[in-house]
Amino acid sequence: MCAYVLVAEDDLKQAELVRRYLRHEGHSVQTVADGQAALDEVRRRQPDLLVLDLMLPSLSGLEVCRHVRREFALPVLMVTAKSTVNDRLRGFDLGADDYLVKPYDPRELVARARVLLRRADPGDQGGPPLRVGDLVLDPERFEVRVGDRAVECTAAEFRILTAMISAPGRVFSRAQLVERVYGIDAFITERTIDVHVKNLRKKIEPDPRHPEYLLTVFGVGYKVRDAR
Repeated sequence: MCAYVLVAEDDLKQAELVRRYLRHEGHSVQTVADGQAALDEVRRRQPDLLVLDLMLPSLSGLEVCRHVRREFALPVLMVTAKSTVNDRLRGFDLGADDYLVKPYDPRELVARARVLLRRADPGDQGGPPLRVGDLVLDPERFEVRVGDRAVECTAAEFRILTAMISAPGRVFSRAQLVERVYGIDAFITERTIDVHVKNLRKKIEPDPRHPEYLLTVFGVGYKVRDAR
């Protein structure tokens, strides 16, 4: 698919390299060099994908991601030289959909962008709405609702919820959910799934400390409760 991709990167050589690779893939690409410019451009013309460096002047990538997540549901690919597990989990906790550590091969960035765009494309989803109690997920519209309340989910959160609500009562291991969301070859820790589930519970559960929909099966993984 041809998409509009916003690249927020203050290393101008790196930004130009990424721009060339993404344009070769057929995408329209805009580059900005600081966090405030990235946020302004997202608000002005919502991109299909945001490639976001963590270390940006004026406004950090984490702050940009926090603001974007409050207002939009677009996929965010965070790029940074910080490679610790805690750094990655913090990015996911703020709503990043994927995480790429510098230095990286631009071809890997293009491949990850392709996956995120495909999964965020409503045309790539199908089937009727899925329901468990008051929780409803509409794959075609990329919408989640709890009763009359709309819930904004990241692409990764939506993918996790789709997998589990499609099979109520089935227990998914963290490894299975990593594969469903990121693919079999993804370098993603299973703790990332815990962060996504925690964020989902904050959004859909009446009391996240005592979940009604997303249940933990200790020592195994997670499941959506069987409405029956």
